[in-house]
Amino acid sequence: MFKGLLSQRLLALFAVGALLFNFPLLALWDREQLVFGVPLFPAALFIIWALLITALAALNEAAEAQREDRDA
Repeated sequence: MFKGLLSQRLLALFAVGALLFNFPLLALWDREQLVFGVPLFPAALFIIWALLITALAALNEAAEAQREDRDA
């Protein structure tokens, strides 16, 4: 079903995201601390979200570059 390496990496990224946004790991950030004036919990949510988007973009760019190299 998912034969390509990109598909496997995207599924792995989804699994990592699902784990990071689930209770046991998300509870690590629920503290009364501030990061640059922002509570730790929302800051951690935003940083995790941004890292997942960055990883997704990097995977897609690498796949596109590989596709272009293969077609050339």
